Amino acid sequence: MKVTPFTEKHIASGAKMHEFAGYNMPIEYTGIIEEHNCVVENVGVFDVSHMGEIWVKGANALEFLQKVTSNDVSKLSFGKAQYSCFPNEQGGIVDDLLVYYFSPEKYLLVVNASNIDKDWNWLVSHNDLNAELENASDKTAQLAIQGPNAIKVLQELTPVDLSSIPYYNFTVGDFAGIKDVIISNTGYTGAGGFELYFSVGDAETVWNAIFKAGEKYGIKPIGLGARDTLRLEMGYCLYGNDLDDTTSPIEAGLGWITKFVEGKPFINRANIEAQKQNGVERKLVAFQLDEKGIPRHGYTIEDADGNTIGNVTSGSISPVLKIGIGMGYVATDFSKIGSKIFIRVRNKAISATVVKAPFRK
Repeated sequence: MKVTPFTEKHIASGAKMHEFAGYNMPIEYTGIIEEHNCVVENVGVFDVSHMGEIWVKGANALEFLQKVTSNDVSKLSFGKAQYSCFPNEQGGIVDDLLVYYFSPEKYLLVVNASNIDKDWNWLVSHNDLNAELENASDKTAQLAIQGPNAIKVLQELTPVDLSSIPYYNFTVGDFAGIKDVIISNTGYTGAGGFELYFSVGDAETVWNAIFKAGEKYGIKPIGLGARDTLRLEMGYCLYGNDLDDTTSPIEAGLGWITKFVEGKPFINRANIEAQKQNGVERKLVAFQLDEKGIPRHGYTIEDADGNTIGNVTSGSISPVLKIGIGMGYVATDFSKIGSKIFIRVRNKAISATVVKAPFRK
């Protein structure tokens, strides 16, 4: 398995380690619920160095990104980031990603760990515009410091005014004595906070500084288990569960990052635009159980008569709400808020209600 610059620290801290996307990653330290609540109420640190970082540069960088991503990159300016996806030729999604704008000829793409090689090969194979591509994943470390007290911890370590960085914005500055650290407000937990991108060689310095500054706040390292429950409570998609090569942005409720603007002939635009205009047969919905139970990935979703109408893509007990919550694709007729659906759990059909995400307000 691959390791991150922090793997030994996780092991020394007693984390339960497991393979994720080819990496030896911490799943939990003291327990998923405790770690989840630490982030919601206080501050926690996620090692997300397994994520991929790909630079796109050159005179044709913008034109190239307008072709391979669904969102409108031309709307970005320095310090802005956007959520987007790579559509494939069949109308599905190669990956979802973040696009950071540094200059008209310099962009950073942050992609999912499990898709680094897949995304790289996809970009290279569609690079008929001679954009300059660099896979910097192995050279880049990333930490996500999340929670309402994250800003208090991090502000002690940088002259950058963190309160001046709005959501989906970033800057580059000094942090813990390290120059040119990317400081980004693009968290995936719904609890506030920042992501830091820096050289692998500076990893120990940054980690130690954060935990020293955060000691008086009770800062804790957080595993991927709590990261999953946090994103689920916000209704955020996870690639491989809620998104994949067969799910279209329109089916997944990602029409808001799919821009059919003039001068943006992105891959498979015509078919996806037709879906938006004509509708789709299934949609991704959020739901909560009306009775005790835990919805799991892959469970069947049924109507009141026991007919299969879809399947669960993500599900768990909400640590905050203490009820079963999930996401899944259902036939469009059952996708309206308030619709009654049934989750097949161990031969029992458990009643559930389609709700509007996020679950955690």
